[in-house]
Amino acid sequence: MSPFDLTNRVALVTGGNGGIGLGIARGLAKAGASIAIAARNEEKSAAATKELESLGAKVLAIKADVLKEADCRALVDRAASHFGCLDILVNNAGIAIRKPPQAYTAEEWHRVMDTNLTAAFLCSQAAYPHFKRAGGGKVISIGSIMSMQAAPFTVAYAASKGGIVQMTRAMATAWAADNIQVNAIMPGWINTALTATARREVPGLDEKVKTRTPAGRWGEPEDFEAIAVLLAGSGSQYITGAAIPVDGGYMVVA
Repeated sequence: MSPFDLTNRVALVTGGNGGIGLGIARGLAKAGASIAIAARNEEKSAAATKELESLGAKVLAIKADVLKEADCRALVDRAASHFGCLDILVNNAGIAIRKPPQAYTAEEWHRVMDTNLTAAFLCSQAAYPHFKRAGGGKVISIGSIMSMQAAPFTVAYAASKGGIVQMTRAMATAWAADNIQVNAIMPGWINTALTATARREVPGLDEKVKTRTPAGRWGEPEDFEAIAVLLAGSGSQYITGAAIPVDGGYMVVA
């Protein structure tokens, strides 16, 4: 069996109806996995479902709000119940609020932290018994280059994504004996709806990104297909606790 073959595997992708999440879902679908996507926007989820089904995947769209603990736990159990098992969890749902630190309200801080970090913890925790029962599993959480770097307008986002990397490392050590590999992907500047807002809000951002990135361009959601398949498949059995940049070389530039 190919280490990149996900036939008969089931993956749940939070925020899987657009951007990086949909890019990852496409990659997993092409490799043969059945896909559950969890998101709030039903119209976007319907379009994503149609696209993934055109790739030959079995797809379940789940309406969920990851700010609600009950939704985090229920969506994991529903995906496992619908397909009969759960093999892969991709914690992708995320938001950003761009303000200087002194301008944040407590509610805004908690909304970013709870969406980006707490929900990933809760979904991972809910997936654990399914993985343990199956004899193993994969957790892939989406961090950011802001997990390691920072910008004046990213205080809550950077804190949440830094937390993703440390949570990944700690979970990897806790669950290794259960044959559960836990890894993170750290996207650089990727062309999504989220960063389109950043380009409008941050003067000169587009040119700064292109100038600093050795690849000379913004990333695209499809740039995450292959790394997701690697981390979801049997080829990564000895990779755990890693945080892998997918950034066109952005982080290596001094």
